[in-house]
Formats: sequence, C-alpha cells, structure tokens
Amino acid sequence: MSSPVSVMEPEDAAAGEYAESQLMYRIERPVYDEGFIRTKLLHHKENSTTLRQRLAQHCRCSNEKAKAALVSFLPILTWLPSYPVKQYLFSDVVSGLSTGVVQLPQGLAYAMLAAVPPVYGLYSSFYPVLLYTFFGTSRHISVGTFAVISLMIGGVAVREAPDSMFLTMPVNGSNTSAVLNVEARDARRVQVAVVLTTLVGIIQFVLGLLRFGFVAIYLTEPLVRGFTTAAAVHVVVSQLKYLLGVKTPRFSGPLSVIYSLKEVLSDITSTNITTLILGLSCLIFLYAIKDLNERFKKKLPIPIPGEIVVVIVSTGVSFGLSLSADYKVDVVGKIPTGLLPPAAPVFSLLPNLVTDSFAVAIVGFSMGISLAKIFALKHGYSVDGNQELIALGLCNFVSSFFQTFAITCSMSRSLVQESTGGKTQIAGLLASMVVLLVVVAIGFVFQPLPQTALAAIIMVNLLGMFKQFRDIPALWRTSKIELAIWLVAFVASVLLGLDYGLLVALTFAILTVIYRTQSPKSGVLGLVPDSGLYCDVDEYEEAAEFEGIKIFNSNSSIYFANSDLYVNSLKEKTGVNPERLQAAQKAQMKRREKENGNQNSPLKICAKYKEPAVTHEVLSQNHLDEDEQRNGQLGDQHSESEHIFLEPLSAVHSIVLDWTSANFIDSVGAKAIKQVIREYAAVDVKVVIAGCSRSLMSDLDSLQFFSEVVTPEMVFPTVHDAVLRCLHSKPRPLAAPTNDTTAATEP
Repeated sequence: MSSPVSVMEPEDAAAGEYAESQLMYRIERPVYDEGFIRTKLLHHKENSTTLRQRLAQHCRCSNEKAKAALVSFLPILTWLPSYPVKQYLFSDVVSGLSTGVVQLPQGLAYAMLAAVPPVYGLYSSFYPVLLYTFFGTSRHISVGTFAVISLMIGGVAVREAPDSMFLTMPVNGSNTSAVLNVEARDARRVQVAVVLTTLVGIIQFVLGLLRFGFVAIYLTEPLVRGFTTAAAVHVVVSQLKYLLGVKTPRFSGPLSVIYSLKEVLSDITSTNITTLILGLSCLIFLYAIKDLNERFKKKLPIPIPGEIVVVIVSTGVSFGLSLSADYKVDVVGKIPTGLLPPAAPVFSLLPNLVTDSFAVAIVGFSMGISLAKIFALKHGYSVDGNQELIALGLCNFVSSFFQTFAITCSMSRSLVQESTGGKTQIAGLLASMVVLLVVVAIGFVFQPLPQTALAAIIMVNLLGMFKQFRDIPALWRTSKIELAIWLVAFVASVLLGLDYGLLVALTFAILTVIYRTQSPKSGVLGLVPDSGLYCDVDEYEEAAEFEGIKIFNSNSSIYFANSDLYVNSLKEKTGVNPERLQAAQKAQMKRREKENGNQNSPLKICAKYKEPAVTHEVLSQNHLDEDEQRNGQLGDQHSESEHIFLEPLSAVHSIVLDWTSANFIDSVGAKAIKQVIREYAAVDVKVVIAGCSRSLMSDLDSLQFFSEVVTPEMVFPTVHDAVLRCLHSKPRPLAAPTNDTTAATEP
C-alpha cells in the first residue's frame, strides 16, 4: 500500500509528435481510501497558538494597523497625496462641470418624485456628493438623487402625510370646500423623508461595519433590472399629471399605478394645453439631444447638456410670457437662497418607517455597488463593498441633519462623469460646487421653471430603463429561471408597489435557489476509455459502465431540503431499489416453498450472483449448518436434499456515490446516507463514497458519520479509486452442494 507516486514525462519515441504538443499525465499509485489517507498520507498541522494569543494578536495596536484602518475608512488618502495634477486636473474639471450641469436639473426634478419641494433636491445633490468624495472607493460614479430611490421615498412620504391630513375649512364658515394647506403638508413630508434618510444611513453604516457587503449578491441582475423597469413605469405614470397639467391626488401602496393612471385618464379633459405643448416640446428636444449624444459620443468632447438647456430656456419662456399667472402653468415656485442650519430629525416618526428604510437601504446600495464594479472593472481598480456601505451610510446619515433625502448612484450622471474624462472624485466634488453655487447665489432664478419641463427631463432619463424589456427574449433563450425572476420582480413591483414588490421578488429569487438545490441534475457515470474521465452515460456515447457497478452523481450538496430527493433519485437512476428487491426475494421464497411444500426432503435456499459468463448459486448459511450436522463434511457425500434456487437479487453488486460536487452535508443528510447504506447492505449491494473534499470530510467527522455501518475505508478520494476497489472486492461465489458436486454452475 505504500508504493510511491510517480509523475513521468513521455520518453519513448512512439509518443512522437503528439508528445511535443501534449503534456502527458502518468501516475502509478495504490488505491487510496480514507483510512489509509488518515493514517499514512495526511496529518493535520498542530496549532500551537492559544485562543488568548490569537485574541491578543488581533487586538494589538500598531502604527501599521492604525494607518491601514485610517486609509480603509478614508479611501481618499490612498490617491489624493499622489494625485497627478497635470494629467488629471483638467479632465476632472471638465467632467465635474459637465456632471454638475446635469445634476442641477435632476435634483430639482427628482425632488418632485420624492414629494418634497424642489430645493431639497438641490440640498441632496450637494451634501452627500461632498461626503462621498472622502469616504467612497469608486472613482467614477456620481452619487446624488436617483429616480427609483426618490420615488420610493415619495411613496412613503405620501402614505405618512396624505393630502387628507391637511384639509382645512375656511375661517368664515361658508359652504365652500375644504382648502389644502400645502405648506404644512410639504413640511410634514420633508420630515418623513428626512427621518427615513436618517434610518437608511444608520442601516447602511451598521451593515458596512458588520461586513455585510455581500447582501447585494442576493439582488441578482435579473431581479434588479426587472425591479428598475417597474420603477420606471411608476415614475412615468406619476409624471403624466405634470406633463398634462391636471390636478390628481398621488397614490402609494398596492395598485397605486392603476389608481394614478385611472385618475389621470378620467381627468384628461381638463388638460392644460399650454402645459402639454411645452412638455411635449421639451420631450422631443431632450430625446433628440440624447440620440445625438449617443450617435456622436466618440466625436463630441463632452455630451450636449440638453437638461440644462431645457431648464434655462423653459424658465426664460415661463418668465417672459408669465405662464404661471396668465396660462395657469404649474411652476417650481419659491426656492430659498442659502443653506439650512442643521436640525435633528423628528425621531417620533421612526416606528412606521423601519420596513421602508431597509428596502431603500438595500436598493440604494445595490444600485451603487453594481455600477461601481462596472467602472472599476473597466478602468482596472477595485471597490470595497463594505466600505461602499459605510460611505453611503455616512452620506445619508450626516446629510439628513441638513434636510436631505436618501441618495445613491445615478446611472445617467455616472456615464456623463466617466465619458467626459473624469479620473477621480475630484470631478464629483466640483459637481457639488456647481449645485452649491445655485443654492447660495442664483436659486431664485429657477422659480418660474415649469414643472412640465422637469417631468420631461425625468421621462427622457428613464428611456434606458425601458430598454431593459429587451432582456425578456434574451433570458428566454438562456435561462427560464432568470426570466421568471425578471418577470416576477417587474409584475410584483408594478402591482404591489416598490417596497412590497422588492420583498416578493427577493423571496422568489431565494425560492429559485432552493428549487435548484432540491432539483439537481443527477445521472449514472461511465468511464471514457484511455482518459480516466467519468461522464454521464446518457449524454456521452463514449462513456461505458462497469459490469455490476453503478456510479451515481448529483451536482448538489446533501441537506435537509433535498436528502429525500437525493435518495429517491439514487434508487431511480441506478435501478436498484432495496425495498423492491427484498419484497421480490420474499415472494420467490414463498412461491418455491409452496411448490416444494409436499416433499419431505429439507429445502436449501440458494441465491445467485451473476457474472458475465456464469451464474453462481450460493447456499444460505443456515442450511449449510443443517447439512453439516446430517452428512458430516460438506461435499463428502451426495445430498439427496432439494434446493430452492432464487433469482439473483440484483446484477449490481456495488454503488459508488460521487460527491465531487457536494460542498456540505448536514445531520439530516448524513442520517439519510447511513440509512440507505444499511438498506443496500441488506440486499448484498455495497455502497461506497468517492470524491469528498477535505472540508466535507471535516463535516462528516463533526457529524460522527463514521461508525460500524460506515467506516473510513468506504470513502475514496477519487471515483477511480472507488471503482478499482469495487472491482477487486466484488462478491465471490460460495460452494453449494448438489447431487453430484459441491458447486453448481449454470452457463
């Protein structure tokens, strides 16, 4: 058992040209089983470090650890000291100004989605962007207001502060209808948005400290794309009333899209024609500019800033023609100059916002990290998901004290920042300065800005999301399960709202994972000649099975959710069912005993093992003992007793369980495997295990898997080891007496 393992290169001339182009793999060694590996081949390293020493080493402070912790918390320290001014500064300045020009109208527009006055969108486009420059790890993404997040916040704000809460009766007591107190309503909605943002920041920051950056992996790409497409539908429907100039209430919760669309269509006869013409003009112009930017993006030094052109022109037209006073066109209204002093959020609103804050926090992070990874891969650097969580958490939490609402990465602005040559977050810092200039000095200029122009900006910026409908035919061809995730995320989010829709989509995605592990692909393997490879015999015609051996493979781990399915699939694929074999054996015995029931001679029960050319009949031990007592030495005398020859229990004498694909096994799975080994042993079928990783072996040891039923000698490192052992130890026929000889054979 201790012969050496040798790896040799081809030496003979017969290898010839083939050897020159192919490396040869030759190993000659004994068959290994787990017992041999544990006693002779592998020995665990002794860990002399105590728990106290490990804790002391982990908690020991040093200059290197302090510096690494500081750099990890403030990633700007990794690149700012070595910032190449001559190579990067001009590109960052151009990129920052371009991004700021886009960020300004988007901040005003997305504040409408968040159901707060437009100036709060400018606040949310300044403070978080400034903070992300210091704490973020991505060099190219543009954080700030984003349509999906703004819409989710607006749904919560409308739910917690509906118009009905702020209807007041006229003071003179007349019979006129109640009047809506717009200022009080907006103030309350701002409070809700600010508290929600505070809670979102806390959740993201804590998850980052707990190293929960991996949570984004559960938001698979089809889920996110289906969800954002549904969000685009919500946004467009919510902006129809601004585009048409009709007065309809804002809905939130399940079926809010249907209710909003119904209200707009029922009130469409009151459309403000001036508002509609202006909005459609802005839509057409923005679409044309976006198409030009896309067509000539390689020739244009910077994209044409269509949004800021629309804002400036529509503001000038509105002011010059007095659209608000003379044509009843809704405008942005008062934009206070300067920044607000910090103020504590109204924490009494927290209990009603916990669920919504988790949804906003996870969606915001998933949007940011997905786009950050795309740019990092393109430009050859890495981003840290946990630090991104911390950065977004600080941006939201700290900024909320300055009356902002939750932010994340914007796809359209990030593309502008990257395509205009942005190299670092200096570009983002300059973009925030552009917004600050407007807030501090010239915000009042945009007070006549028509809301229909902002609605046009929002709608055109969502065109990219509607292109995601192209995913459906592509997913139909590649993965039906991912298509189902996309459709469930889209339909649930459209009908149930973004919060409940996300929860349903996430639950469904997790269920698909469970479904895949509960319904793994399984099959019987065979050896491909002269290769050492084992492949599915149903898929490859070269794969050939060994006589009397079944090699069962399943591409999943074995645990409580699929252990029964694993066992059932094993019995079905191998064609060896212990229960049926035992029942058939009993039926044969009863039938043969009945046929020989009126004969006086003792009966001997013989089982048959089939080999390729001969069938051996084996005498049961009980009858051998009786025969010895009656006749002395077995085979010395001719026996006149009758024999009952049973049909063979099974042509299979060994089953190999290929666990190469198994990552883990739990106590339920281990019990199921031990039970099935017992069942097969009862019908003389030997079960062995092959391909266990060392981590899986550790799991088996922890579960006390090895006992009298299963020993380490029944576990092999490779399938071929197991097959060789099974071929070597296949059942040998025992001699059974007949009238003429001690062993009877049949051709």
